[in-house]
Amino acid sequence: MASLAFYLFAICVVMGGLFTVLARNPVHSVLWLILTFLSAAGLFVLLGAEFIAMLLVIVYVGAVAVLFLFVVMMLDVDFAELKAEMAKYMPLALLIGVVILMELAVALGSWDFSNNAEMLRANVTPDPAEVHNTAALGALIYDQYLLLFQLAGLILLVAMIGAIVLTLRHRKNIKRQDIVAQILRDPKTAMSVHDVKPGQGLGN
Repeated sequence: MASLAFYLFAICVVMGGLFTVLARNPVHSVLWLILTFLSAAGLFVLLGAEFIAMLLVIVYVGAVAVLFLFVVMMLDVDFAELKAEMAKYMPLALLIGVVILMELAVALGSWDFSNNAEMLRANVTPDPAEVHNTAALGALIYDQYLLLFQLAGLILLVAMIGAIVLTLRHRKNIKRQDIVAQILRDPKTAMSVHDVKPGQGLGN
């Protein structure tokens, strides 16, 4: 049963990733991406990493993929124009793809499995009967690799700020909030009182 579930999830991951790229409708691409995330979570459950599986479902499916879906559905993006722009870079993209495939072929062709690989992995991994995988993962991240973990978070923060700065455009003829002017305004000049007679509108 475990082998059947593994092959089922693995096929769903590969097919979901493939259709995410090949689907013509962006909404369908996001739905295939959600299927890929759910199938990957199933593989993590089979490996005994329930915590990572739940993180994948909550963070990627519940937040990132849903955000992608809302952005794709709400933004009025001219995908025909985008595809026309992409066609200009297709030869370069194909060249890069061929180079990557050649590098993968060379790497896999020279791959040599060590006889001690299983033993070395078993030495690093604690006994599941003694330590739960969530506790072992937390001890590994927040003890041995705490500095690298914090640096990774800092890099992501800098990347987020850089993306905001690069895409921020100050457009003209748009009213913006001026906090200093709001604080320093005079209530006497900021408000006007009109004595409106009964049956008389403000336009009169």
